Amino acid sequence: AIGVYITFRILDVADLTVDGSLATGGAVCVMLIRGGFNPWLALLCAMLAGMLAGFITGLFHTRCGIPAILAGILTQLALYSINLRIMDSKANQALSVDKYPLIFTVAVIAALYWFFGTEKGSSLRATGANPNMARAQGINTNSNIVLGLMLSNGLVALSGALLAQYQGSSDINMGRGAIVIGLAAVIIGEVIFGKVFMNFGLKLFAVSIGAIIYYIVLQIVLQLGLNTNDLKLITALIVAIFLAIPYWKSKMFRHKVQPQSAKNGGNGHA
Repeated sequence: AIGVYITFRILDVADLTVDGSLATGGAVCVMLIRGGFNPWLALLCAMLAGMLAGFITGLFHTRCGIPAILAGILTQLALYSINLRIMDSKANQALSVDKYPLIFTVAVIAALYWFFGTEKGSSLRATGANPNMARAQGINTNSNIVLGLMLSNGLVALSGALLAQYQGSSDINMGRGAIVIGLAAVIIGEVIFGKVFMNFGLKLFAVSIGAIIYYIVLQIVLQLGLNTNDLKLITALIVAIFLAIPYWKSKMFRHKVQPQSAKNGGNGHA
């Protein structure tokens, strides 16, 4: 979710690579651990593999002139075959379960909070906020876009590695729909905590809480007795509702402001 937030909110780039890079992180982590590597080293390698995927997407976009959304689709498509090769041509690889506490998420948020407060991090945020002004200030926006995509997909791959260790296996389709869930987490976090969490670090934490709320809502819906075959339909509806809430709120606010403005204008005219 935090990885999606970096591209969607900070860079203002629609990146679909995450569906593939999440599975890449899981595949790299599982195969390295099965090969006898230390789990922490496997997590680091998984993150680096995700960063490499983001680097490829960034090159497609900035050096080849391919629109960001298409560049992400191309990389995601290529990653399917690459992930199969990583997993020794098998669609699923099992692993002994290893779980990590919430403190891992807090550490990632703290590291990102520090990075985006640096000169390079601030230039990356400026690239997403106003690329023309950023270029006028001498910032290389293309390199920042590549860096942002690398950071985003590195975090997504890291989450995929953690997910693989948590559930005890890596699956070729484990990243399917990751972009939708990530966007849902971002929107839910902003809708619920947007006016409460103004600090950048707290905004990142709100995104993490949004992911938890998403899965809680999903479980509640499933507990109502709906068919599990409708899971994708339910997911789409939940995401659509939370995406529509900001729009509905803005329309309601405009309807409240317009009559008040008309009333004030009438009084001044009189």
